[in-house]
Amino acid sequence: MADAKIVGGFEEGLKGASGGVAEFQDNRTTLKKLQQWLHHTPSAVPLIVLVASIIAFGLLSPNFLTATTLSTILQQISIVGILGIAQALIVLTAGIDLSVGAIAVFSSVLMGQFTFRYGIPAPAAIALGLMLGTAMGLLNGWLVARLRLPPFIATLGTWQILLASNFIFSKNETIRSSDIAEQAPMLQFWGNSIQPGGVKVLYAVFLMVALVAVMAWVLRHTAWGRHVYATGDDPVAAELAGVPTKRRLMQVYALAGFFCAVAGWVMIGRFGSVSPTASTGQLGNIQSITAVVIGGISLFGGRGSIVGMFFGAMIVGVFEMGLRLVGTDPQWTFFLIGVLIICAVAVDQWIRKVSV
Repeated sequence: MADAKIVGGFEEGLKGASGGVAEFQDNRTTLKKLQQWLHHTPSAVPLIVLVASIIAFGLLSPNFLTATTLSTILQQISIVGILGIAQALIVLTAGIDLSVGAIAVFSSVLMGQFTFRYGIPAPAAIALGLMLGTAMGLLNGWLVARLRLPPFIATLGTWQILLASNFIFSKNETIRSSDIAEQAPMLQFWGNSIQPGGVKVLYAVFLMVALVAVMAWVLRHTAWGRHVYATGDDPVAAELAGVPTKRRLMQVYALAGFFCAVAGWVMIGRFGSVSPTASTGQLGNIQSITAVVIGGISLFGGRGSIVGMFFGAMIVGVFEMGLRLVGTDPQWTFFLIGVLIICAVAVDQWIRKVSV
């Protein structure tokens, strides 16, 4: 009886009350909405820049918007694109790897020397080169995760060690393209091409695109990928949530080493020869970091995508090719890329404020 009185009291108290559903007004400005959208879609900025640059150079040069030109750009960035995948994985964990170029060159030298100096069949030499490249990356991971060395310092040291080891092991010997083509054509596999519609496309381009697609899926749709983002965003919180951050770091660096070794194999196909003095050993680090930064991957870790890195590498390739076709001084390429890097970091800082 008492329960009935209480219910009746509640019902009487509700008489005259509004029957409307609560509504929440969105008072965010358009700029704030854009900032939040870019925060959740980090590859949008490099995509916009890429499309705009393609349109701009297409208007400035009638020869730019051709299948041959776009295919050439993809061929030129095939090595940087694969190195960029390795660098992107490291940067997503809030690290940086200054040894990616050295690992790539040393791996290519190992593959070549194993074949020509020690008589190991090319397929086995390639497999050994890929394994040793992975081991080089694992060494970096051990220094960072177990010894807790700053990634910049650890990889700066291994960069010097690996470059020196590369010259010592190879004895500064270059293996000629003609010798490789005659005795070990498998080493030059990624330099082969097909010509759909008369347009030459290297196998290396298909490999780069496939690796970008696979790693983009892995990072977005697997627990391992989410652990990588969590480790870069807040390693302490990730550990409290049960993420084995040290193990993930070592796995990331080892996988990066593997991709660098793959890039080394691609180098043999692209250049034809095996040279310990290949420019990738010195420039590969800067080129991969440039692709990552312009591609919208945050240097503070935990935000960005492999697809964005690919767009970043494409932007660099488009600028280099476009300015060449327009007939501009090549120095403007470095000037504009430098401006893009600064702008990319500034935009990243602005986007990060959305969570503050």
